[in-house]
Amino acid sequence: MDIKCSEKELFIFNKIARAAESLGLETYLIGGFVRDKLLGRETKDADIVCVGDAIALATEVAGHFLPRPTVSYFKNFGTAHIRVDDGFDIEFVGARKESYHYHSRNPDVVPGTLEDDQLRRDFSINALAISLNIKDYGRLIDPFNGREDLSAKMIRTPLDPLQTFSDDPLRMMRAIRFATQLDFSIHPVTLQAIKQDINRIKIISQERITDELNKILAAPKPSIGFDLLYQCGLLHIIFPQMVDLEGAEYKDGVGHKDNFYHTLQVVDNLAARSEDIWLRWAAVLHDIGKPATKRFEEGHGWTFHGHEVVGGRMVPGIFARLKLPLNEKMRFVRKMVELHLRPISLTKENITDSAIRRLLYDAGGDYESLMQLCEADITSKNKWKVKRFLDNFRMVRQRCAEVEENDRIRNWQPPITGEMIMQTFGIKPSRPVGEIKNAIRDAILDGHIPNTYDAAYAFMLEKAKEFKLEPVI
Repeated sequence: MDIKCSEKELFIFNKIARAAESLGLETYLIGGFVRDKLLGRETKDADIVCVGDAIALATEVAGHFLPRPTVSYFKNFGTAHIRVDDGFDIEFVGARKESYHYHSRNPDVVPGTLEDDQLRRDFSINALAISLNIKDYGRLIDPFNGREDLSAKMIRTPLDPLQTFSDDPLRMMRAIRFATQLDFSIHPVTLQAIKQDINRIKIISQERITDELNKILAAPKPSIGFDLLYQCGLLHIIFPQMVDLEGAEYKDGVGHKDNFYHTLQVVDNLAARSEDIWLRWAAVLHDIGKPATKRFEEGHGWTFHGHEVVGGRMVPGIFARLKLPLNEKMRFVRKMVELHLRPISLTKENITDSAIRRLLYDAGGDYESLMQLCEADITSKNKWKVKRFLDNFRMVRQRCAEVEENDRIRNWQPPITGEMIMQTFGIKPSRPVGEIKNAIRDAILDGHIPNTYDAAYAFMLEKAKEFKLEPVI
């Protein structure tokens, strides 16, 4: 073969080739698998295109494996899927020719040749094919010089990029996503076409746009993609709140840092520490409240007081707009945004056990994620300043470990529950119940009473007197 495959992969492709020959179908390995093999990247899935019935080919191929894999097929699209040999996914599709209407993303599709199928591909590096036919088995078919573009680390469309992006505007984001994942450049003509046609993205569903955003964010250096989205104008359409961070305003000779590019650096710093996509989203959104809270104070300069609270309140709306999950993932991101200044504030004062207990209690099981975000938030160009901040964070971590060892505050709940308060005083859910419960919690966290049931119960009785409550049991 013109690409280097493992013995297992060659075994699979030989079976596909024999099945295709028995059906008399021209068959090719195409797209991402070929690209990644030429780049030396690991891949666990392959796309097979045949000139003819892809479902029939998938069914025939399945019969060559023991145990026989299940064939999942989608008759309306003429595609099929099987999974073989511990998770190797194979997609089958018939070669097709597509034509688009300007106001629709849904093409008219008719059967086509391999050449037709390669012409409809988004980029030259994704139009590479390997023959699985007996006459030229293993030969690379590269009509658009995709192999040269791989060597040049270049993203380029096979045809006129304006036509390619008009046909499927999501390809604009895919170009940026591939450039981010592969650390490639986008060909100047291709990039100019994106800038020229950005408004076409509005016909694409938010789910598909967000899927590409997530893939950009999951890359080793997400800033590449977000900066390209910003430079070409797509980010202004799909994520305007992030664009609002851009720019450094000056007044009386006093300026502030560009919060957009600061955010990109924080995201990259965090990406080097964690692959958690939701923690990366927290990095994207950690300063999202700054534009709304920006003020200039005479004699002090620019301030962003309360931006963590405002940013936290913005998270549900942003998640809803981007069609991200409105569940515990969103709540985790909001929590990180709201707490991201807390560890930093502890580096600037004498740390009390009370402050440490409150941080541990509020962060709970997400303490380590919070500390990773805070450490990523150090973006000064002054290496000594960075070192000082990191040393301070190490001190905070040490103090947290000491307090946690003694008090076990993480994931802790006060010994008196709301139900116990209601039962003790014979009352229903109400404001006094919440205030008494919170007062008990605060008294323990602040070290005013021990973290014991007896101490908490006695405190509850005293606090209840403020509400003229008496025990009924």
